[in-house]
Amino acid sequence: MKKLARQWLSCLPGVGASLGIAVVATLLADLLDKLLGTHLIGAAVIAMFIGMGVNAVRKPGKLLTPGLKFTSKKLLKFAIILLGASLSIDVILDVGRMSLLVMVFTLATCFGLGYFSGRALGLNWKMSNLISAGTGICGGSAIAAIAPTIDADDTDVAFAMSATFLFDMAMILLFPLMGRAMGLSDQAFGLWAGTAVNDTSSVVATGYAFSEAAGDFATMVKLTRTLCIIPTVIIFALISVRLKRREALAQGSTQEIRANVSIAKIFPWFILGFVAMACLKSLGCIPDSVSAVMKDVSKFLMVAALAAIGMNTSFATMRKSGARPMLHGFIISALVVIVAIAVEYAMHLMGWLELFAPAA
Repeated sequence: MKKLARQWLSCLPGVGASLGIAVVATLLADLLDKLLGTHLIGAAVIAMFIGMGVNAVRKPGKLLTPGLKFTSKKLLKFAIILLGASLSIDVILDVGRMSLLVMVFTLATCFGLGYFSGRALGLNWKMSNLISAGTGICGGSAIAAIAPTIDADDTDVAFAMSATFLFDMAMILLFPLMGRAMGLSDQAFGLWAGTAVNDTSSVVATGYAFSEAAGDFATMVKLTRTLCIIPTVIIFALISVRLKRREALAQGSTQEIRANVSIAKIFPWFILGFVAMACLKSLGCIPDSVSAVMKDVSKFLMVAALAAIGMNTSFATMRKSGARPMLHGFIISALVVIVAIAVEYAMHLMGWLELFAPAA
């Protein structure tokens, strides 16, 4: 009992530092929103870069390390569980087959062509797939969910967050201009933004920059897309187990393979909690008021977790990989944008979607 108490006490300084940065990042994000009149950058990204700035000035010592590790791993998993309470299975039915069809093609693009792009650029498979997941599913949330499943390094997470964030910033400005130039309908633009823009906050900003109707539809599409976290994490858990088994076999240790391949590793507890929360929300067991509070707490804890990740990541380490992760993120994001609008055009030809807005 005393040992457990000591462990908890050792975590307090790092957890406190992460929460403090999260508060500052949240206030800065709100201030920027008010000054700019639109949501341009999320608190999670701000927190990560503040953490990296702190690391550049002074690397975390023994006092902060235990708490930073706890925040970036354990607290992050708890945040993911709470996130499930804001998602309803009914969202998939509300949005319908249109978004699901487009998502099949965009996800295939991210993880299919993303595999070859990552190999061509010489990226490790964890960083490459984190960038692909962030692009194909829901930006930081997908990266946060998959990272602990595949034992990704904090540097891989920071690179993936940075790559998806940079492209999101460009899309917030360019998507509405391109949508108007093409004469897209509100529904078509909402579907395009909801399936091609990465982070949830960026989807909302992009959708409502076009129109209120487009923003509403883009948000619904994005929530459906977020549910892809569940099968994706399970698939990556299986891949991770298989790679560990292959490594153990190469070392001639068959006993360790059997011990390491467990249900807990294939189906991580925090993902089961995430699914359980989503099911409870769908069944009406979680009131909307409670769900909203849980989502706010989840978002804040994710901001704190990314602050901890940032404090564990140095600019010097990021410079070693150069521009390759950013280039990979740009290639995958550009391909998704093209594929998504191409699928929508095919749906228009089949009479499933009104792609263009009626003439005034």
